[in-house]
Amino acid sequence: MEFNPVSQQNLPRQIADQIRAAIADGTLNADDRLPTEEELAKRFQVSRPTIREALKRLAAQNLVRSRRGPTGGTFINRPDISELGEGLSSATRLLVGLNSLSLEEIVQCRLELEQLCATLAAENRSADDLRRLKAALAAQKGLCDQPEQFCLADVEFHRALADAAGNRLLSLLMHAVIEGLQPVSNMVVFRYPERDLIINQHQALCDAIAAGNASMARELIHSQVDTLSAQLERARDESRVAGR
Repeated sequence: MEFNPVSQQNLPRQIADQIRAAIADGTLNADDRLPTEEELAKRFQVSRPTIREALKRLAAQNLVRSRRGPTGGTFINRPDISELGEGLSSATRLLVGLNSLSLEEIVQCRLELEQLCATLAAENRSADDLRRLKAALAAQKGLCDQPEQFCLADVEFHRALADAAGNRLLSLLMHAVIEGLQPVSNMVVFRYPERDLIINQHQALCDAIAAGNASMARELIHSQVDTLSAQLERARDESRVAGR
C-alpha cells in the first residue's frame, strides 16, 4: 500500500481522501489494519496529530474503527448497507428539496425500480419477508386516522418490498428513491386522505408476492405509482390555481 506526498493545504482532508480512495479501489479491504500513526506520519511526511485528525475524519464517516490493546490499532470497517442507505436517502431528499431532481424523474425511477423489486420479491421472498410486509400492512390498517404514522408505515412497507427482492444493491437504491419521494408523498397523504385505496393496493400486492405472481405484482406497482403520479399532478394544479 503506497500513498502520495501531500501539499500543505488541508492536510488531514487530503490524507483521509487517499485512504478512502484505497478503500474504494480495493487496495484496503474490510478488517484490514492500517499502519500505526507513526508509520503513516512517515509515509505522508506529516505530524502524528495531522494523522490523528485524518483518522477522525474517516471514523466520522464510519470507514475506520479503533481498538486498544496489544492487538489493537485502526481497522477498516465493513460497510453497513443501512447506514450507507441513510446517507444516500438524505442526499436524494436534499436534491428534491432544492429542485435539482424533478418529481417526474423520481416517480419514473421509482416505477422502474419498484417493478423490478416486485418481480424479484415474488420469486425470492422468504417467510420473514412476508411477515415484515404483513406487519407493515397491519400497521397501516390501524393508522388511517393518524396521517404521520400512516406515512411511516407506508415507508416500512415499501422498504420491506425492496428488501424482499433479495438484491442488496437494488435495495440500497430503492431506499433512496422511497425516501427522496417521501416528503412529497406525505403531503399527498395529508391533502388527499385516500388511505383505504393505498391499503387495498398494498394488500393485493402482498397477496401477489405471497403467491409468487410476478406479473400481477408488477401490474399492481404500476397502478400504485400511477395513482401517486395523478395525486401529485392534482396537488400541483391546485397550488398553481391558489397562487394566481
